[in-house]
Amino acid sequence: MAKLFHFLPLVFLFLIQTISVSAQVAPAPVGPTNITQVLEKAGQFTTLIKLLKATQIADRINSQLNNSNQGLTVFAPTDNAFSSLKAGTLNSINSQDQMQLVQFHILPTLYTISQFQTASNPLHTQAGNSDDGEYPLNVTTSGNQVNLTTGVVDTTVSNTIYTDNQLAVYQVDKVLLPMKLFGSTAPAAAPAEAPAPTKPEKNVRAGAADSPSGSSDTSADASNAVTFKVSFALVVAVILAVVSCF
Repeated sequence: MAKLFHFLPLVFLFLIQTISVSAQVAPAPVGPTNITQVLEKAGQFTTLIKLLKATQIADRINSQLNNSNQGLTVFAPTDNAFSSLKAGTLNSINSQDQMQLVQFHILPTLYTISQFQTASNPLHTQAGNSDDGEYPLNVTTSGNQVNLTTGVVDTTVSNTIYTDNQLAVYQVDKVLLPMKLFGSTAPAAAPAEAPAPTKPEKNVRAGAADSPSGSSDTSADASNAVTFKVSFALVVAVILAVVSCF
């Protein structure tokens, strides 16, 4: 028994060393990339997170990042960017269009800041075909400054929130509003106003033409009257001549 007690310290020392080595060899758990966690950690993206969850696009992004080698670029508008929108802007579009709006902020390719310098316009987003003028997103650069334009709004990339070999998240201070949903359309041509009704003008010519006609009728009546008087007088003269013969 005494010999057993002599070995106990050695046994405990062996166990401690084994546990320590195991702890050093075991890799630290690394969770899958999660877009909402990235935005939550950065702060000031509450509205965007709500839209990502409501449209279920957050799940699509996370699934794509963790089940494929295809990279993504996300432009993340801040809460202030959403607050700066005209009141009722988001409520003016249906849930399908809200999904398109969120997807317009996602590029199906990983872009570093330097890669924007050689990017071809328009950039292709997940919202749809950008070549048909409905979802164009164009980029220009000036040094390390990246400028974005949608045809509705212009903004710049103000900060890099997150980047790895699959995902790049960039802060923008304006919501990227696509032409398809928010583009100003040319107002329809107003119908030509009907001319105001005008009072019929007095037909001077007709009046002038009527006057001679009326004068002619009057002259004819007068002529007939004179003829009648002459005839009556002649008849009376004849009668008187015949009577005088008797």
